[in-house]
Amino acid sequence: MFTIEHEFDATVITLIDEGSVALQEDITISAFDDCVTLEQVHPVTQEPMIITLSMVQLRDLAAALDLPEGSYRLERREG
Repeated sequence: MFTIEHEFDATVITLIDEGSVALQEDITISAFDDCVTLEQVHPVTQEPMIITLSMVQLRDLAAALDLPEGSYRLERREG
């Protein structure tokens, strides 16, 4: 299950783990103009853990999901 909310400066997606074993904490993904953040509460410390991806890193991640093992550099497109 997931939710999508459009806020003033970001689109916020929350992924809710509905699996039957070893459920994970919800993940909140916030997409801004210049970066994307992923936030998840640590199950032991209850502290939020935040990862920030630049738009280039996000593009590379999306491409990597469809590529075989190896090292790659994507061409930058201007415009």
